[in-house]
Amino acid sequence: MTTRHSPALQGSLFDQTDQPRLGPLDGLRRTELGRGAWIDVLPGWLGGSGALFELLAAEVPWRAERRQMYDQVVDVPRLLSYYRSGEPLPHPVLTEAREALSGHYAGELGEPFATAGLCYYRDGRDSVAWHGDRIGRGAREDTMVAILSVGAPRDLLLRPVGGGDCVRRPLGHGDLIVMGGSCQRTWEHAVPKSTRAAGPRISVQFRPHGVN
Repeated sequence: MTTRHSPALQGSLFDQTDQPRLGPLDGLRRTELGRGAWIDVLPGWLGGSGALFELLAAEVPWRAERRQMYDQVVDVPRLLSYYRSGEPLPHPVLTEAREALSGHYAGELGEPFATAGLCYYRDGRDSVAWHGDRIGRGAREDTMVAILSVGAPRDLLLRPVGGGDCVRRPLGHGDLIVMGGSCQRTWEHAVPKSTRAAGPRISVQFRPHGVN
């Protein structure tokens, strides 16, 4: 892990349970974005998210990556970890979450969520640029990406490919967002840098096979 100092996590006043646990999914609320894209959002789906954040931050095998950017190699501004299909996830509640999402969306998605990618945003300097998950089947097929966030809230922004008005959703403290339909092809999403970030955040992205 990097040596950059991360601020202490301040938990939500509404998330004081010690053990991570999932709530029901019947509170999901869908927003139609247009162009065949939609998002479902459920605030606070995971109770005890502060405890899960601390465990993931300490025990996940985080790696720092460097990538080519134009004519230079730069640090990726977040830490990463990835769990392939069949690999045990770092906490049983994440396995439970993946199974619950697979069951809930079985009729629409037609296949289970299979992999889990984790991103650790250590402070407001960490970010992810505008992109869609279009490596693999997401470039040509409707699909879903479900993101569970723990830690301090950070804004997830969405905008139509080619530009347009942004949709903003602050996500943290056990919040769930599911991007579905054509969202990965016709919209982009980003977590911008922030001078207002109150602390670190970890996001867990559940994807079907062949979507990256």
